[in-house]
Amino acid sequence: MIRMLAVVFSTLLLSACLDDQTQQNPPPPPVEVVAITLKARDVPARFEFIGKTASSRKVEIRSRVEGFLEKRLYMEGAMVEAGQPMFQMDTKPFEARLQAMQAELAQQQARLENAQANLKRVRPLAKKNAVARKELDEALANYRSAAAAVEVAKANVTQAELNLGYTLIRTPVTGVSSYAVQQEGSYIGLGNSLLTYVAQLDPMWVEFSVSENQIFKMRKMRREGLLQAPADDVYKVEVILADGSTYAHKGKLTFADASLSEQTGTFLLRAEVPNPDKLLRPGQFVRAWIEGGVRPGAILVPQRAVQQRGEGSYVWVIRDDGSVEQRPVSTGVWDGKQWFINQGLKDGERIVLDGAQKLRPESKVKIVPADGENQPSAAGGS
Repeated sequence: MIRMLAVVFSTLLLSACLDDQTQQNPPPPPVEVVAITLKARDVPARFEFIGKTASSRKVEIRSRVEGFLEKRLYMEGAMVEAGQPMFQMDTKPFEARLQAMQAELAQQQARLENAQANLKRVRPLAKKNAVARKELDEALANYRSAAAAVEVAKANVTQAELNLGYTLIRTPVTGVSSYAVQQEGSYIGLGNSLLTYVAQLDPMWVEFSVSENQIFKMRKMRREGLLQAPADDVYKVEVILADGSTYAHKGKLTFADASLSEQTGTFLLRAEVPNPDKLLRPGQFVRAWIEGGVRPGAILVPQRAVQQRGEGSYVWVIRDDGSVEQRPVSTGVWDGKQWFINQGLKDGERIVLDGAQKLRPESKVKIVPADGENQPSAAGGS
């Protein structure tokens, strides 16, 4: 009995000591944090690449005939319209050649008329056996030979007319002209027939390369349902100029090379962009944003909410009872000031945005509004 009383007395004494200690060391107050509630939504997917502009049609202006270059008819570097004359060759040799071919044609036509008249005389006589069969055959052969010679002469006249027309060299496209490779007085032959080139500016091409790793990542995202291609499989392209401004006209992806470049290990992609104002010129370096895909049910988190440690990235998740836990997450690409979370978070969860420096696992938190705000904002929009 005495032993039982001693045990009860000891228990009461220990409880009193613990109550006194609790009153002297109360639990720490909850840590004030700014929190956000996650909201999953479909977010447009954008991918950035460094590209270079190129003319959609770069045409070499060459001479089709040999001779002396007489005159340049355009201003170097100026815009030229399709059909506009650019160079003039010396026409005198070609005019003389045309006159000779025309005279040859007239001569052959005279021979044909003579052969035709002779055949008309011989044919009735041959029917009456007034002349030998041989004479009819010779008359018919002479007529056919003269007719063939006329056709050859006509072809020579046509060729001479073409060559004379080729002495005035025109541009087949509208675009910006380059400098003249040959100057007035130069002899133009087969080895130096290039005179200049014209680059078409509307539309323009934007060419860029995609690495093999990027292709594999996109395919993996599509298999895992993290990325959906556009319904019509047409990707839009937005161009960012060197000064950071956004080009006014959007283009579309029109070409993807079938093979991997052995030199660079990348695939060539090409976008076609309208250029009515001629603002884009060949050779400019630009940034190209590829649009059209969708990230279904994506979770976006502000970058400052994601913490780093040796094992990887994590965020502080607020439980229903007000305590917090460290949640490892798998991050994707950036979207502005936010980060796509591929794995680790779900719709409706609350995470700590600011105030994570004082947190420990199982810490209690008190959610306060951010400076200048009445309530925390929700993440999930692009």
